[in-house]
Amino acid sequence: MIKHSCVRTSTCNQVSYYCHQRRGFKTQVGANRMTSKEVKVRFRFEKYSNLPGIEYHLSIGELSSNGAWVEKGSHRLEYLPSGCWSTQLRLPLEKPFYYKYVADGEVPWQDASPRKLCIDSTDADVLEVCVVDQPDQSATVVNTSRKKWWKESVIYQIYPRSFCDSNGDGIGDIPGITSKLDYIKDLGVDVIWLSPVYKSPQDDNGYDISDYCDIDPTFGTLADWDELLRKAHERGLKIVMDLVVNHSSDEHPWFIQSRSSKSDPHRDWYIWKPANAEGKEPTNWLSFFSGSTWEFDENSREYYLHLFSKKQPDLNWENPKLRNAVYDMMHFWLKRGIDGFRMDVINLISKKSYEDAKKQGEGTYHWGGEFFFHGPKMMEYLLEMKEQVLSKYDIMSVGETPGASIDEGAMMTKEDTGPVNMLFQFELMDVDTVPGHPKWDFTDYTVQGLKEVMDRWETGLAGKGWNSLYVENHDQPRSVSRFGDPSPQYHALSAKMLATWLHFMQGTPYVYQGQEIGMTNVKFSEISEYRDLELLNFFRESHDKSRALESIYRKGRDNARTPFQWNSRNFAGFSTKEPWIKINPNYTTINAESQQNDPHSILAFYKKLIALRKKNAVMVYGDYVPMECSDQVYAYGRKFDSQILTVYCNFSGRDAAISAPQGEIMLQNYEDMGDVTHLRPWEARVFSANT
Repeated sequence: MIKHSCVRTSTCNQVSYYCHQRRGFKTQVGANRMTSKEVKVRFRFEKYSNLPGIEYHLSIGELSSNGAWVEKGSHRLEYLPSGCWSTQLRLPLEKPFYYKYVADGEVPWQDASPRKLCIDSTDADVLEVCVVDQPDQSATVVNTSRKKWWKESVIYQIYPRSFCDSNGDGIGDIPGITSKLDYIKDLGVDVIWLSPVYKSPQDDNGYDISDYCDIDPTFGTLADWDELLRKAHERGLKIVMDLVVNHSSDEHPWFIQSRSSKSDPHRDWYIWKPANAEGKEPTNWLSFFSGSTWEFDENSREYYLHLFSKKQPDLNWENPKLRNAVYDMMHFWLKRGIDGFRMDVINLISKKSYEDAKKQGEGTYHWGGEFFFHGPKMMEYLLEMKEQVLSKYDIMSVGETPGASIDEGAMMTKEDTGPVNMLFQFELMDVDTVPGHPKWDFTDYTVQGLKEVMDRWETGLAGKGWNSLYVENHDQPRSVSRFGDPSPQYHALSAKMLATWLHFMQGTPYVYQGQEIGMTNVKFSEISEYRDLELLNFFRESHDKSRALESIYRKGRDNARTPFQWNSRNFAGFSTKEPWIKINPNYTTINAESQQNDPHSILAFYKKLIALRKKNAVMVYGDYVPMECSDQVYAYGRKFDSQILTVYCNFSGRDAAISAPQGEIMLQNYEDMGDVTHLRPWEARVFSANT
């Protein structure tokens, strides 16, 4: 184990230190026992990582009998795009030594205190020391190999076509994102997750990829992308890209070759099957986007599988050549400097078998998830991906896993053996769906339903894996309309309450573009004004059009895809012309510009919340403690060392009684405290106490 002592600095800011290990290994013992080994040492200065003109050096030495520093060697630290300063050197095994870091140039603080360290043969070959600036707080030491940068990050998702249009064509683009990096940095987030910008026919808005190693002209060029990455890294922001490898576009060269002939080498890069005994589709599976999952190819007289659109044929992960091509593509982007992947529907890549699904009501096609959710070789494929690609970089990975159970989630995210860092579970997204029905069959959520899901996932992954915390993304409706109250009276209060409820849980929080200003669902008057393929297919096949429209208003994906509302001027400041999809009419009152300098705005509250998380280890690493809830109030605790947080959130427009809280108020969404034993409508309070 790594033994590490913490010494507080004498400067005005306190600095805490932690070490953690990566990529464990074993060294020889016995007669050939090693006395030293090569180790990569990385320093992560969380606040002062990349100041102009500053370089850092690592000094190794010892203390004399009178406590004087005796330097044995100095090593220049190299700045890495990941935000670390790194060097490689040989360190003694099982013999205490001292180190200190020295900054060349003016920094807000300087620390020359030597620190004692001892490593042994079981320690990893990468030692990371994180220097966390914590002004106005006592130093907290987290000395654990479980400490990771992606756990401490807040991630901001961008849906590029709806974020910012730089060239006036009505579609958001990469230069538009680059122009808003300062806004994103000011929010306080650490990582940008970029929805697909790869070359694509745009049948499913970029999730149908025709070239994995190029940028779609709709969004810009590869040079534009490189510029975005460079400027993001300059600001200390990481970028994570979407990895869409359950399927490709039918216009990808792989598929074009695959369908050209049964004898083509790429034929089994996709899933082809002959007709069944009745001359129909091989199975009766229902597509995510309605209709059959099979499309007939006239040329070869066979069907190909597409769990989504017919222009999104499923890749055949049984083929090792296909898998290697995917890994090569991943290396292409990682070597270019990206900081990780969000893996689209990654638990669908292994198919169990090709049998008919059980009939569920009327209709020709029926849900067959049991045959392709979390298939028998999924873990084998993902662990191979980890070995071949992911383990070779200091990156984050998050898997989108519809239908995943807690046991499956723990297996996938277990730090020592799991293939990904965290996952998106879908149980929370189903709390307002009639159980066992498609998402369009909506019902009202309950606080108890929320609690059952989150208690189960928070406690179920504790000490085993890691949660992703989200209530919005490009596929989900706006949270303030779904779980809060978008009326003028409670819009801001309920948006702040939801943010508090989510960000104080254990896991990595995700903020979807516009969530930080409280963007809401939209009700277009005509179905022709919608753009989403899934939504339009559902409406076309629905018998009750009135009920279908109500489902779309509540659950449609276009709720999240209306352009970002930058200001109250023409086209909401998103573009200089009519956008690809209409703007929500409430942009004149809900926009970033109107909130930017308002200390009581939703945007200001998000900044405060994110800043609190960076300063309080309990918000990241504290245990989640379930508490009794009423039909209005969701309450829970967090505990880390001697600090205890208690979080109360009123999910209603009525007053609610709570037990007398202990400790001092840490955060609240009303301007005044009010009665300590009652919560007002949509009120959130967080109390902090020490045991």
